[in-house]
Amino acid sequence: MSYYMHHFPWWFHRFETLSNHFIELIAPFFTFLGRRMCIVNGAIQILFQVVLIISGNLSFLNWLTIVPSLACFDDASLSFLFRCGSGAKEAVLEIQKEEATGQAPKPTKGTLIRRVVNISLGVLIGCLSIPVVMNLLSPRQVMNTSFDPLRIVNTYGAFGSITKERTEVIFQGTLSPDPKDPETVWEEYQFKCKPGDVYQQPCLISPYHYRLDWLMWFAAFQTYEQSEWIIHIAGRLLANDSTVLSLLDYNPFQGRDPPRWVRGEHFRYKFTQPGSASTAQGKWWLRKRIGAYFPAVDLEGLRGYFQSRNWPHPHIPPSRS
Repeated sequence: MSYYMHHFPWWFHRFETLSNHFIELIAPFFTFLGRRMCIVNGAIQILFQVVLIISGNLSFLNWLTIVPSLACFDDASLSFLFRCGSGAKEAVLEIQKEEATGQAPKPTKGTLIRRVVNISLGVLIGCLSIPVVMNLLSPRQVMNTSFDPLRIVNTYGAFGSITKERTEVIFQGTLSPDPKDPETVWEEYQFKCKPGDVYQQPCLISPYHYRLDWLMWFAAFQTYEQSEWIIHIAGRLLANDSTVLSLLDYNPFQGRDPPRWVRGEHFRYKFTQPGSASTAQGKWWLRKRIGAYFPAVDLEGLRGYFQSRNWPHPHIPPSRS
């Protein structure tokens, strides 16, 4: 769906932005405006998350966000889930009716103790949340941080900022002994979900999470010096490591000798235009090379790099020793 929604008219995207601000900044306060408005907020939040689920691969984040929204619905609004013959529905409605008319029985000692505990817990969370709120309002906001030793209150977030371009790191390998030879043929590894092959249809895997694909997306925002694990993966690919290869969708060297060299290339991706010649050819993506992400490396050349970081050096095949 992301491909088609990306090509919606400009006014729809303006509407999306406005709706996003309304749903995240205004609608949550409906929770405190009575039963009906609380239910409206719950429905809006769940609908918003469902739209995000079908239009993007954010793993389980949106599914988790639906969970607290369920608290906006009371028993009466969910009574259709109860079987009429069991009597549970009638019992719940009767209890709520008594509470609404003030006919509820006098609270017991246990009920009063529970109320005190609930209020005390609420006050504790409120006090501990002060630095969290101050961080939220700060121009130097810190993400994914805890503010107390027991980690009762924390800040979290998937994105500190949103990029306007999609860049990707593409692993390429070759059997050529000379990576600088213009005639060298480089073959690409393909991941299970992230963009690579321009003919590969965008996938929908939520709530499942291809964590390596996710991390590769973030690595493309940075350099390989900031994401050294990229070089670690390159070393494993040079050794045809079965564990790493199991995380990939396509290994161009399957059933062949391992590659002599592996490199990372940096590309800028964007969707093809519906009705264009590229779309007619079966392409979902257009891509343009930005440059080298990391230079061509071989196992012997990585030995010192791995040792300096206390990484176990991949086994060098006997034919390369």
